[in-house]
Amino acid sequence: GFSRQMVEILQKHGVAFSSFDIFSDEEVRQGLKAFSNWPTYPQLYVKGELIGGLDIVKELEASGELDTICPKGQKLEDRLKSLINKAPVMLFMKGNKQMAKCGFSKQIIEIMNNTGVDYETFDILEDEEVRQGLKSFSNWPTYPQLYVKGELVGGLDIVK
Repeated sequence: GFSRQMVEILQKHGVAFSSFDIFSDEEVRQGLKAFSNWPTYPQLYVKGELIGGLDIVKELEASGELDTICPKGQKLEDRLKSLINKAPVMLFMKGNKQMAKCGFSKQIIEIMNNTGVDYETFDILEDEEVRQGLKSFSNWPTYPQLYVKGELVGGLDIVK
C-alpha cells in the first residue's frame, strides 16, 4: 500500500521516475537499508540522493516542495509532437514496417513500400499512452495514422 501511494503521488505530479522491486533481490533490499540508513520502504532517491519515505514525500507534496525537487516527465502533447516529427514521414500503426499486426496496417505498409518513400513507424501497441493520446491530439479515432512533415495526412482510406 505504501509503495502504491508513493507511485500515485509521483504520477499525479508528473514526475519522471523508475522503480526497482526490492522483493526481486534480497541482497539489494537489505543492503539499501544499511546504505541509506533508512529502515523502511519505499525510499525515494533523486539524482542518487535519498529524499525519504512516503511520510517525507507527503510532507514535500503538502508544502509544494515536491515539484521543485523532482524532475518532471515530458508532457504527453510534447512527446506526441516529438514522435510525429521524428522523421519527415511518420506512420503510427499496429506493429512496425517489418511486421504489421493488423490488416489495415499491413495494407498501408504495402502501399508505403510500393511508393519508395522513406518512412519511420511507431508501434502503438507498445505504448498505450501514445495510442490513446494521439487519437485525441490528431482528432482521428483510428489507426494507422500517417504524418508528413508533422501534419496528419490520414488513415488507410485517405492514403489509398
